[in-house]
Amino acid sequence: MSMGTFRNKKPYTAQGFPAPISSPQARVLLWDGEQTAAYLAGTPVPDLPPAGGEQDLLDRHEAAAELGVKTRSWDAYKTDPLLASHMVVVCGVEHWPRGTVRAFQDTRPGKSSATGRPKGKGNAVPRNQLHAKVAALLDAKPAVTVSEVCDALGVAPATAQRALANLRRERIAQLAGQASLSYAEAAERLGFPPTVRRAALKSLQNAPR
Repeated sequence: MSMGTFRNKKPYTAQGFPAPISSPQARVLLWDGEQTAAYLAGTPVPDLPPAGGEQDLLDRHEAAAELGVKTRSWDAYKTDPLLASHMVVVCGVEHWPRGTVRAFQDTRPGKSSATGRPKGKGNAVPRNQLHAKVAALLDAKPAVTVSEVCDALGVAPATAQRALANLRRERIAQLAGQASLSYAEAAERLGFPPTVRRAALKSLQNAPR
């Protein structure tokens, strides 16, 4: 079917055609491939997997709703390196993993409730002790989050994020060298979550050797 015919006939409005999986406000509508294929084949249309997972891809409207902000605020936030490095383009539409959006919630501008310490107050952990203390948290839980580090150590989100990112990069590089693994294999063996693993791998791959 040509695109012109598709636009004119609008087959997606037929009774029983699967509903779009894009947000209601989206300009570009997207459908699930398995559901659409089943409908066209005349077989039962499968249910979508449960929503709410860390790897669910959110468009700009869904990401803004996840943070409880307006879409125009999200458009300003999305250039942050944490978000930009995890952006996935699906059929021309920008998406971000839910886990990445939630991680950004800890550090986004204007959220004093997510800072982990009152405004104007210094970090509770001296700088010369931070590396060791964050390393201990990472040893206990490879998937430890920025907010958990903030809660445990009383440091600012930006401080926690930098410390975690540096430690994860160090450990990936160290294990890769010791065990003759690729960076990706080392990150997986260390148990780092995919949402933070990609940023570490990108940084390592771009670093001079």
